[in-house]
Amino acid sequence: MSRETQDERWMRLALNLAQRGLGCVWPNPAVGCVIVRDEKLLGRGWTQSGGRPHAETEALAQAGDVKGATAYVTLEPCAHHGKTPPCAEALIAAGITRVVSALDDPDSRVAGQGYKILQDAGIEVVQDILMDAAADLNQGFLLNRTIGRPMFTLKMASSVDGRIATASGESRWITGPEARRQTHLMRARHDAVLIGAGTARIDDPLLDVRDMGLSDHNPVRIILDGGLSLSLTSRLARTAKDTPLWICHRAGLEKARRKTWEEIGVILIEVAHSDTGELDLADMAIQLGKRGLTRVLCEGGGRVASSMIAAELVDTLVTFTAGLAIGSEGGAVFGPLQIDALKDAPRFDLVESRAIGGDTMTVWKPSAR
Repeated sequence: MSRETQDERWMRLALNLAQRGLGCVWPNPAVGCVIVRDEKLLGRGWTQSGGRPHAETEALAQAGDVKGATAYVTLEPCAHHGKTPPCAEALIAAGITRVVSALDDPDSRVAGQGYKILQDAGIEVVQDILMDAAADLNQGFLLNRTIGRPMFTLKMASSVDGRIATASGESRWITGPEARRQTHLMRARHDAVLIGAGTARIDDPLLDVRDMGLSDHNPVRIILDGGLSLSLTSRLARTAKDTPLWICHRAGLEKARRKTWEEIGVILIEVAHSDTGELDLADMAIQLGKRGLTRVLCEGGGRVASSMIAAELVDTLVTFTAGLAIGSEGGAVFGPLQIDALKDAPRFDLVESRAIGGDTMTVWKPSAR
């Protein structure tokens, strides 16, 4: 087996480990690390909940004696002193002689400095092994550090004729239990879940993670509610002290109403808005990025979905399609997009399609614009 093939083999393991941190390490990236000597695995690690310890630290602690070994890391080792010393220095001190990295870290505190520290110490550095896979895994972190916003996954569940509810508003449950479990897994792998005020009022959801032993992976709940119209007796409001609840609203609201929400533990985020009071979703995305979010799952209704698409904020589109027909009187999966010509329609490339129980899940990425 060639060295290049060996490097890819061990990097795949590191990438698989990195996935374990998705949804619970923000604002840090989800990183995986494996340490190998003579083709034997000595130690492995991934970024722990809350962002620390880092993957390299975990792998070194498990490995013990690593003199002369190679470390495979899915992201450039950090170079700055924060709550912990730089991982680049930890690898040097441990006696690592070769570091293989998948992806450069765009964070201004790193940005090549991690590699430089290693190379100045005489360590061989190999870059860009399985770079595309690593970039896809940490797309949210990369977007946060480069353009200041998290990545957004838009998830929609609909009937085979593209309806998300009956004419009376009934929507529980269009898809089956397997698809719903998949949605809970998606929540656990995102930092936050976002819906609009309409969905919050109609469904009165909890937006937590249930039924898979992942109750400690509950995401931040975010509501787009320009006028703070959500009821204080809703399940979201009543659980705000237990699971974080953020509400994005427009400026100029009564101080007393804002204070009431803050007193029950809600984080209020003021977002720019149009003359008609519609929240500016581009500004919303930046505000969420400033608070450290890297991955947001949007489970809103048709209006929020179309607004996210129109604002070019959908980085991944996941659809669950059930084998039933509701008819045109039901609620459409997307609201108005104001498109007159097909050439102007947003387009997506199919990444994956598979059966989830009796439903079909498809994963799409925006076509190159």
